[in-house]
Amino acid sequence: MDKRLLGNGLEVSAVGLGCMGFSHAYGAPTDRKEAVSMIRSAYEMGYTFFDTAEVYGTPKDPHQNEELVGEALRWVRDQVKIVSKFGIHFDMSSSQVNHPLIPDARAEVIRASVEGSLKRLQTDHIDLYFQHRIDPAVKPEEVAGVMAQLIQEGKILHWGISEANEEYLRRAHTVCPVTAVENRYSMMARQYEELFPVLEELGVGLVAFSPMANGFLSGKYGKGSQFDKKYDYRSNMPQFTDEAMEKNADLIMLLERAAESRDATPAQISMAWMLCKKPWIVPIPGTRKRERLQENAGAVNIKLSAEEVQALDDALDRMEMSEVFGGSRIVKNERGGNSV
Repeated sequence: MDKRLLGNGLEVSAVGLGCMGFSHAYGAPTDRKEAVSMIRSAYEMGYTFFDTAEVYGTPKDPHQNEELVGEALRWVRDQVKIVSKFGIHFDMSSSQVNHPLIPDARAEVIRASVEGSLKRLQTDHIDLYFQHRIDPAVKPEEVAGVMAQLIQEGKILHWGISEANEEYLRRAHTVCPVTAVENRYSMMARQYEELFPVLEELGVGLVAFSPMANGFLSGKYGKGSQFDKKYDYRSNMPQFTDEAMEKNADLIMLLERAAESRDATPAQISMAWMLCKKPWIVPIPGTRKRERLQENAGAVNIKLSAEEVQALDDALDRMEMSEVFGGSRIVKNERGGNSV
């Protein structure tokens, strides 16, 4: 697979694998042996960029995902880049399927998190360590200072911010250069395009999570699609309702037409669109199926011209779409604190 550079020299496969779905948010967890086998299959297909987090797990095994990734990749550790994250925990008292997030980026919490992640990942360093969500009670300069220390100690090699905004990014970057932001980005969620000039100015890459709008842009869902109401966040996502299917029909048709003209799939077009937009964007779709791993990797081979990308942008600008899942609700940490 083609490679891309994020920030100041982190080389990764042009498409990465978001590993969260093996353990969290997309139905009951995958069988452990099967999940490990799938991650290894991804490596054999050319994936070298694997995204996990300390909180991707189950109530019984809250750190399961890191353990899966560590087990799967220990035999090729020097040939892959592992991403993990710190700085949130779930409000398990909530009855919502997608439990609210509670941010916590205090220095002592970060230090405990990185040590736990290193152990579960069976490694002595994390290639890219993301602040999972901004904590309004901790200044970005303080978080960046801890990251600088961890880099100096060799426990992490690069760091980044998930769901970053411009002010927070600039303030943090001044203290310790940021390699990438990991933000929600897809044809249905383009709000962070406003950040693109800042990313280019600072030399920061974009790791795009939910690049297919939680799978919707694959075109494989229709009216009546059902999801596990206990384990699957899609059961509560607005883009999967019957009403949304009608509202988004033109979007799916746009993808299908573009896919037909390129002998591709809608999912591949949705990622080729962003891959061809900027050389520093790396999507990290998740899947539990080997054929989808291969399909997602194939998006790298679809080379859209600047004119074709602009035509898709213009069509998206004019198009009516439903609401799309924008992430779990963030609630205030009980310790309190002032906004930055």
